[in-house]
Amino acid sequence: MSDAPSISREQLAQQFRRFINPEYVISDSETQKPYECDGLSMYCEMPMLVVLPETVDQVQEVMRICHQQGVPVVARGAGTGLCAGAMPNEEGIVLSLAKFNRILSIDAKARTARVQPGVRNLAISEACASYGLYYGPDPSSQIACTIGGNVAENSGGVHCLKYGLTVHNILQIEMITVEGDKVTVGSEGLDSCGMDLLALLTGSEGLLGIITEITVKLLPIPEQAQVVVAGFDSVKKAGDAVGGVISRGIIPAGLEMMDTHAICAAEDFAQAGYPKDAKALLLCEVDGTAEEVYEHIELVENLFAELGATSVRTSQNESERALLWKGRKSAFPAVGRISPDYYCMDGTIPRGQLAHVLTEMEKMSEHYGLRVANVFHAGDGNLHPLILFDANIPGEFDKTEEFGGKILELCVEVGGCITGEHGVGIEKIRQMPVQFNDQELAQFQRIKDAFDPGWTLNPGKGIPILKRCQEYRAISTETTKVAPQ
Repeated sequence: MSDAPSISREQLAQQFRRFINPEYVISDSETQKPYECDGLSMYCEMPMLVVLPETVDQVQEVMRICHQQGVPVVARGAGTGLCAGAMPNEEGIVLSLAKFNRILSIDAKARTARVQPGVRNLAISEACASYGLYYGPDPSSQIACTIGGNVAENSGGVHCLKYGLTVHNILQIEMITVEGDKVTVGSEGLDSCGMDLLALLTGSEGLLGIITEITVKLLPIPEQAQVVVAGFDSVKKAGDAVGGVISRGIIPAGLEMMDTHAICAAEDFAQAGYPKDAKALLLCEVDGTAEEVYEHIELVENLFAELGATSVRTSQNESERALLWKGRKSAFPAVGRISPDYYCMDGTIPRGQLAHVLTEMEKMSEHYGLRVANVFHAGDGNLHPLILFDANIPGEFDKTEEFGGKILELCVEVGGCITGEHGVGIEKIRQMPVQFNDQELAQFQRIKDAFDPGWTLNPGKGIPILKRCQEYRAISTETTKVAPQ
C-alpha cells in the first residue's frame, strides 16, 4: 500500500482547478459535509477534497494526478449505498460522478441503452417506456440510486428472482484505470471473447477502476402482471411457502417477505391494505402473457391457502399492483417512523434455511434486547433485517453492530454469504475472514494488486489487509468491538 500523499490540499485543489470548474472543486469543510458518509451514516469521515468532473477527459486527468501523487480516490454516485463503501478517505479525494447523468442512446431494436453512471436507476425505465421496454433490476432506492452505484455493488431488487442482478443485465462498461487510461470491458453483443472481466468488475465496489459509461440490457414490458399478497400467522409458515412456490415450477417476477414490524410500519405509511394482524406477509408477483399469469396466479393462491395463509388477496388492476409494491418499497423509510435509528443488514442464505434463520434471529433479538424488522427478497434468500436501536443511548450502536455481525455469521454457517447486494465496504470487512480463508483472501488481494498496485482506489474497503486477517478472524469469534478499519 502507498504512503500518505505529500501534496497539500491547496496544491491538489489548484491542480484540479486548472481543468475543472473551480466551483466543483470543494475544499471547505461545510460544503464537504454531505459527502462524509453514504446511506450507512454510522461510519463517517471527511475527505481532503471533493471533485465533480463533467467529462471523461476530466476524470482521466484527475486519476493521472492522483496516481502520480499517491492520493486515494473514492468514487461516489448518489450516496445511497448501505455498507460505507463510499465513505471518504481523510487523505484522499471523493470523485463524485453526479454530473454524469445523461442517457446517451437507446437502441430499441437491440434492446440496449448506453448510459452514464450518474443516471438514476428508475430514469432508465422511464426513458424506455415509450418503446415498450424497461430496465429489470429495481432496488428499493431506485428513485434515487444511480446505475454506476448499482454496477459497483451488483444491486438487485424485488424482481431479481426472475430477471437477475445487475451483472445479468449489463453488456459493457467504459472504465478509467487508476493510471487514468480509458478501457472498454465487455461488448454490445451477447458475448465477448476472452476472460469475463465484466463479471469481475461488477460488484467490485470501486476498488478496481472508475466506471464512466454502461451499456444495459432492456426487457419488454410484460403483457400482464399481478401480485398476490398472503398473510401468515407464523414466520415459519411464510418461509415454507416460499419454497413451496419455487418447488411447483413457478418462477415469480418477485417474491418478497415482511414480518410484523415491517408490515405495520409499511401499512401505516403507504396504506396498501396489508393485514396488520399477520406475523408474516408474502408478496408474490407473476408476469407474462395473460394466459400464463391467470394460470400461475390461481396456483399461487391455492398453494398459499393450502400452506396455512390466514388471508390471500390478488391485485385486480395496475394501480392496485403499484400500491402493493409501494408498501414494500417504502418499508425501509417507514421503519424510521417506529424507531429513532435502524441498522440495515444484508446477507444471503439458501431458501430452504429461511424459517430456521428467521427463528434464530428472533432468539438473538431477545438476547440483545433489540427489535428486528425483517423485509427482504425471500425468493433468492437475500435477507435485509433492520435492527432497531437508539443511537442516543451510550453503547447501543456497539451492541447493534455486534448483533448484525452475528446475523452475517449465521448466514455463512447455513451455507450463505455476508452480502447479497449492498456490498462489503467497511461495514462487513470484519466478517470477510468468516466467509473466506486466508488463501481466498490472498487471491482477492492479487486481483487488487493487478488493477491498483498502490491500493489508492477506495482503500480500506472490501478486502481485509493480510496482516490484519488474523485480528479480524479473532474479532469475528468474539464480541470485541473495534473501530472500523
